Amino acid sequence: MSHTSMDPTKMGIGRSIAVLTSGGDAQGMNAAVRATVRVGIYTGAKVYFVHEGYQGLVDGGDNIKLATWESVSMMLQLGGTVIGSARCMDFRAREGRMKAALNLVKLGITNLCVIGGDGSLTGANQFRKEWATLLVDLVKAGKITDDEARKSCHLNIVGMVGSIDNDFCGTDMTIGTDSALHRIIEVVDAITTTAQSHQRTFILEVMGRHCGYLALVTALACGADWVFIPEMPPDEGWEGHLCRRLADQRARGSRLNVIIVAEGAMDRAGNPISSEDIKKLVEKNLGFDTRTTVLGHVQRGGTPSAFDRILVGLSLSLSLRMGVEAVMALLEATPETPACVVSLSGNQAVRLPLMECVQVTKDVTTAMAEKRWEDAIKLRGKSFENNWNTYKMLAHINPPDTKSNINVAIVNIGAPCAGMNAAVRSAVRIGIIQGHNMLAVHDGFEGLAQGKIEPITWTGVSGWTGKGGSELGTKRVLPSEYIEEISLTIAKFNIHSLVIIGGFEAYMGGLELVQGRDKYEELCIPMVVIPATVSNNVPGSDFSIGADTALNTITSTCDRIKQSAAGTKRRVFIIETAGGYCGYLATMAGLAAGADAAYIYEDKFGIRDLEMNVEHLVQKMKTDVKRGLILRNENCNANYTTDFIFALYSEEGKGIFDCRKNVLGHMQQGGTPTPFDRNFGTKMGSKAVLWITEKLKEVYRHGRIFANTPDSACVLGMKKRALTFQPLAELKEQTDFVHRIPKTSWWLKLRPIMKILAKYNISLDTSEHAHMEHPVIHQT
Repeated sequence: MSHTSMDPTKMGIGRSIAVLTSGGDAQGMNAAVRATVRVGIYTGAKVYFVHEGYQGLVDGGDNIKLATWESVSMMLQLGGTVIGSARCMDFRAREGRMKAALNLVKLGITNLCVIGGDGSLTGANQFRKEWATLLVDLVKAGKITDDEARKSCHLNIVGMVGSIDNDFCGTDMTIGTDSALHRIIEVVDAITTTAQSHQRTFILEVMGRHCGYLALVTALACGADWVFIPEMPPDEGWEGHLCRRLADQRARGSRLNVIIVAEGAMDRAGNPISSEDIKKLVEKNLGFDTRTTVLGHVQRGGTPSAFDRILVGLSLSLSLRMGVEAVMALLEATPETPACVVSLSGNQAVRLPLMECVQVTKDVTTAMAEKRWEDAIKLRGKSFENNWNTYKMLAHINPPDTKSNINVAIVNIGAPCAGMNAAVRSAVRIGIIQGHNMLAVHDGFEGLAQGKIEPITWTGVSGWTGKGGSELGTKRVLPSEYIEEISLTIAKFNIHSLVIIGGFEAYMGGLELVQGRDKYEELCIPMVVIPATVSNNVPGSDFSIGADTALNTITSTCDRIKQSAAGTKRRVFIIETAGGYCGYLATMAGLAAGADAAYIYEDKFGIRDLEMNVEHLVQKMKTDVKRGLILRNENCNANYTTDFIFALYSEEGKGIFDCRKNVLGHMQQGGTPTPFDRNFGTKMGSKAVLWITEKLKEVYRHGRIFANTPDSACVLGMKKRALTFQPLAELKEQTDFVHRIPKTSWWLKLRPIMKILAKYNISLDTSEHAHMEHPVIHQT
């Protein structure tokens, strides 16, 4: 079927879609429900809520209700699932499934969107496979007519995985996982301050009976000393190894030990390892003051993160992107199409055959039962395996006795952002593990020119993952005016390579250093730029460290602002976001917070567009939803300023709505980094130093280092599904230097979704929707 020939606003005419949430609740489910309802209505389809999961499907009646545009308003920021979920024994029996089929046939519903875990999705697939025989039995029993059976002859199923454990194979992230990590990290941050005060060992038990994802990412995000996960039990004699490790950390000056335990942790013989067991071990062998915390259901609660609303931010909004993709998958399905699950891979929404993913998920359990631990890690997927390898390197490898005599310098450039310190910490520690001498450069390129450089040690970066801003200090100054001094400093300190962490100035500075190689031989050393900026405007990377933290700050602020209007009604808020000329934050926050419009530089707008937006809000105030939210990127237009737009809306809305404005300013740069930014920074810092180590071997000639090829100075970026190194020189063609942005940006394709979800009558390009793929599984 050709995508391009379809008018998306007519795809759903005459069709009905039901959406249900099943199994354990997960933050972000409501965002997925909202997106499914609104995109379904946009296509012309009728959309029904099924309340209380499969139980509601079996019981029918008031449990299956027609959804309206307004009925999903103000759902985005709510945790749990507004339409309810329940464990359902009835649906497991054929008789129960027959009742469910009858309820759907009577309402003409032949498209079912199920948001839940692998058990819920497996049930949906069984329902679909049995559908034809269920209809035959219903006709025989006289409960439906032949005509009704013919009209409902095929059931389409699409799944979205809602599970805080991230235990479904085939997707990088399930709905709810990022929000659960937010809850866990908030607790870890609170605990570590008190633990540090008292020189304590803290053991934190997190959810994950069969999957160690939450425990593993938490361990990376807080720099834990040890993690216990079910996929990879510790080696025999782990008790002695753990105690030695904790003692070593204390001997190095650390006042704090953190151990993370997944609730399903076990030893190689299959015996459970509980947080209480570990506590007794540490107290008995080391005499350390030790405390345990079992987090339990607090991990499920609270407001969903920006990532879970739009799975942006590898953080894409899973929920919005996947809600859109789910509706398209349903409406494009044929009887031959296998039931699919909409998954996240890199920043791509992909469709995968449901039962293939379920099978791989079961294969993990089998591998664990058969004690094939390496296979279990691989079957979990590339993202899980990378996390495990990074953790092992940072936590379990001791620095070597022999040194490489290589000096690697690390510098932070531009405005500070959350996650910079996590990148520095992992770069320093991986460098030390490689045998290098690590050097900290203070105050950016200016500090490099002035020789503000000192060695940085393993313990020097302890506790840095959770710190916001830049511990090294940072400035916006570019190197061109100091190029000679910088070359002299490099020679004086015998610097063999440079890690540059920062935003557009870091990218520009890298380019200037490369251009200076012709004149200054000292600059012929390997260099890598790690993008770190709230603006997310560095060419060569879909995401920058710091952008996720800023996005969550904006989204939570918008939530509070919208909530403040709940009592007053008829109020429109105009909020100015950061980002320079880059509209990433305004667009993604618009999606995550449910904005009516987001004005950005890359998507040109004029007075006609402003008039149309005002008229849209006038009409909106006549509905039950009497609130408006408008975002404006700070440099979107020199003339249509925030004050101008505020004045225009205030004038045109007289008597219908009143306006308020907020300029968010520097609060978007501050705060502690989100789990995503901590984990992303950790992996980027690690990958950069490993690349430098290999590059130094390539460019070592006749007893010295000489690097002047384009591939010896790169940007390390996340591109679609992988971390890649791209030469700085090659990225020049892709850069708008005047406005300090890339010439093309992947997220611009998401902007029509925001307008559709805000009920604008616009066309959606369906030509780029995901095709069916197969889960990428490692051959074992």
